[in-house]
Amino acid sequence: MNAVEVRDLSKSFGGLRAVSNVSVTVPVGSITALIGPNGAGKTTLFNLITNLYRPDCGEIRLFGDLLQGGPPWEIARRGVVRTFQTARVFPGMTTFENVLSGAHLHLQSNLLQQMLRLGRCRREERFLARRAETLLDLVGLTRFRDVAATDLPMGAQKLLEMIRAFMAMPRLLLLDEPASGLNDGETAELAVLLRAVRESGVTLAIVEHNMSLVMGVADQVIVLDAGKVVASGSPREIQGDARVIEAYVGQVEGTEQCLS
Repeated sequence: MNAVEVRDLSKSFGGLRAVSNVSVTVPVGSITALIGPNGAGKTTLFNLITNLYRPDCGEIRLFGDLLQGGPPWEIARRGVVRTFQTARVFPGMTTFENVLSGAHLHLQSNLLQQMLRLGRCRREERFLARRAETLLDLVGLTRFRDVAATDLPMGAQKLLEMIRAFMAMPRLLLLDEPASGLNDGETAELAVLLRAVRESGVTLAIVEHNMSLVMGVADQVIVLDAGKVVASGSPREIQGDARVIEAYVGQVEGTEQCLS
């Protein structure tokens, strides 16, 4: 089974064709990277998969089931969780509280049990607190545990958003430019985290411009340009694909070096 199967998907905004007859698959247990120039349709594809946008035509299957509308929170309940290009942390909450909030879909104790502080509720809270502490330690944010999340540096906010998403215990995690705003050390920590998340059984799809990260962690790379898939394959195959180099011409100097 594939985590995601997209067939002949298209989406337009007015006269702009953001996604045009796209067909891609994301195998279960893989890290799949979506790359391409700005405006290629990568984030739009994520928005379609999570039902923030409705496609003009085509179909999307999540773990074999046809996506048939419904609010985004229903997609989250099906195990599909995403992050965004710009870090979004909850104001008025500490870093630790932000991480804990990611688990709200999976709380088992009801309101009465929480009000009465019954044993089941306390056990659940201890389990989630340990999980949150472990994730903070994994990405080096323990020292910011009790700091207001909005006071964190941007790179730290990106890492916080990611582990908050992982607290939701997803089957599929969609990460939109997770390395944006990270320094080299933080990017290296992110690579370790991505591999650890995959090893835990979570499928990942990432939109990313950091080619060093992509080539180091991805099992497959899908290249979009002007809303269309122009190439797909392993990192090694993508590095030598002339269509990929052509897609990047005019975007960065030294494209070959960018992709290596």
